[in-house]
Amino acid sequence: MSETELQQLEKEVAKAKRIASEWASKVHDLVEERLPAGYEELPELTQGTYAACQAWAELNKKLKHAKQAAVA
Repeated sequence: MSETELQQLEKEVAKAKRIASEWASKVHDLVEERLPAGYEELPELTQGTYAACQAWAELNKKLKHAKQAAVA
């Protein structure tokens, strides 16, 4: 993987992490401000948070492997 591709992957990982953090913030806001009345929001928020974290984890794993390959 070229240095440019590696930098692009790092940007994708950072973006995915930001998105996951935004979803986590929505869950936090629900817990702090709207529960128990807003309980119906839980499924959408938890599914979105899980999917965003999973996307970050997959990209992060790919980045780690790419960095290891670059060193080898």
